[in-house]
Amino acid sequence: MKVAVTGAFSYSGKYITRRLLERGEEIVTLTNHPNRPDPFNGKVKAFPLNFSNPAELVESLRGADVLVNTYWIRFDKGSNTQPKAVENTKILVDAAVKAGVKRMIHISITNPSADSRLPYFWGKAANEKFVTESGMSYAILRPTVLFGKEDILVNNIAWLMRRLPLFGLPGDGSCKLSPVYVDDLAELAAEAVYKKENYVWDAVGPDEFTFKEMTQLIGATIGKKRLLIPLPPRLALLAAQFLSLFVNDVMLTSEEVDGLMANLLVSKEPPRCKTSLKDWLKENRETVGRNYASELARHF
Repeated sequence: MKVAVTGAFSYSGKYITRRLLERGEEIVTLTNHPNRPDPFNGKVKAFPLNFSNPAELVESLRGADVLVNTYWIRFDKGSNTQPKAVENTKILVDAAVKAGVKRMIHISITNPSADSRLPYFWGKAANEKFVTESGMSYAILRPTVLFGKEDILVNNIAWLMRRLPLFGLPGDGSCKLSPVYVDDLAELAAEAVYKKENYVWDAVGPDEFTFKEMTQLIGATIGKKRLLIPLPPRLALLAAQFLSLFVNDVMLTSEEVDGLMANLLVSKEPPRCKTSLKDWLKENRETVGRNYASELARHF
């Protein structure tokens, strides 16, 4: 089988690609970062993810049986905005249809809504609609916060706790989230490639934490228990923006704060992923948070 994966040299796309290569499939990738180090030693042919040239996208996808789409942006930067990412996703879906792709595996987010005031969540809802109305068979997977060796959130909480004597919580820290291991998501995506039916699944791990509980767990596991200070959400965001100046990155966005405070990163569905953050942290306690993970360096 020939499978196209967007972002095979990036984060979740890399794990999905590894799973499919292990199953003996032919993989091509559409990427915005052709010069990024190739973790697959030339086994994956790379094509540009060039939304300004739909005909080129069609040719790059031609012959693929399935498209696995991980494309999205975390925050706006210049002309690279979340509304623009919605337009780009529509271009990609249309190109897949024209190329004769039969099935699409689409990575979304928990609790997307066309009525949301948050671009991340209404944008994800719009993208899902493109997929479900495309005529291709589909599986839509909705993860929450991903964790793994290359993750942003968990790693950078640990990075801060290794360096600062206290940690600011948005609100009282009672907002909830269900983190999911990136390779568990990859396994769900790989399995979805071989299915025929259409479905939309939440992809969450076995743990449901309050933000305070998760932060305490990270600190205790790496041996850096810190004083946790409840802050008004806007003040917590301001503190993160101030710290961002020292690392030349965007640590936290207002939309992420709002989504967290609205408990949009939890699921009412049973967990389909098995890896516990607690167990993963124990296995990686010596390395998690040793180095800062920069979103800007990764994508821009």
